[in-house]
Amino acid sequence: MVDLITGLRAETVRANLQRVRTEIAEAGRDPESVQILAAVKYVPVDELGVLAEAGLTMVGENRAQDLVSKAEAYPGIFTWDFIGHLQSRKVRQLLPHVRYIETVASDSALEQLGRHGEPSTEILVEVNAAGEEGKSGIAAGELPGFLERCPVKVVGLMTMPPLAPEPEASRPYFAALRELASDHNLPHLSMGTSQDYLVAVQEGATIIRLGTGLYRS
Repeated sequence: MVDLITGLRAETVRANLQRVRTEIAEAGRDPESVQILAAVKYVPVDELGVLAEAGLTMVGENRAQDLVSKAEAYPGIFTWDFIGHLQSRKVRQLLPHVRYIETVASDSALEQLGRHGEPSTEILVEVNAAGEEGKSGIAAGELPGFLERCPVKVVGLMTMPPLAPEPEASRPYFAALRELASDHNLPHLSMGTSQDYLVAVQEGATIIRLGTGLYRS
C-alpha cells in the first residue's frame, strides 16, 4: 500500500511550482503554454487547501469516487481532470465535475459520452504509444476511426510511456504522440510526470501531471 502524502507545506509546494516553471522556460517553452496539473491520488482531501494556498489551480485525480468527493469539498477552487483508468460506467459520475476526462480509450466510454455528454464536453484520448500489452490506451493506428466515432469534442491526446530508469527513454513516445496530435489538429498533449516532465515539455507537452515532484522538498 502506498502511503498518503500528508504534512504538505504551502511554501514547499510554491517553491517547487516556481522551480518547474523556471525549468520549463529554460527548456525553451513559455511557462504559460504548459499547464501544471497536480496529481492528487495520494493527497487526502483535508490537505488540498495547501495546494490552493500555494497557487495550484489545476488538479488531476485517478479514482472517480475520490474526484467527486474532493471536488465537492472544494467547490470552485480547482479545475479537475480525470487521469486514471476509466471505467465507462463512471463517465456519467465524472462529467459534472471535470474539465477533461483525459483517459478515454474504449467504445464503451464513447457510448456513455454519447448518452451523458453535453455540447460543451471535451475529452482527451489515451494512446498506448509504446504498444504495451495489457496497458490502457488505443493504438496509434486506431485513432482516426476512434475520432470519427467520438460523440464529443476531442481536444488532445494523453499517454503514459513505459517505466524506465532514465527520463530520456520516454522521448520517442512523447515525440510520436506530438506527431500524432499534429496529424489530427489536436491542440493538447498530456504527457510527462515527475520523472520525465522536462523531456515531455521539450517534445511539446501542454499538460504535465506532477505528484511527488511538487510536494517534497
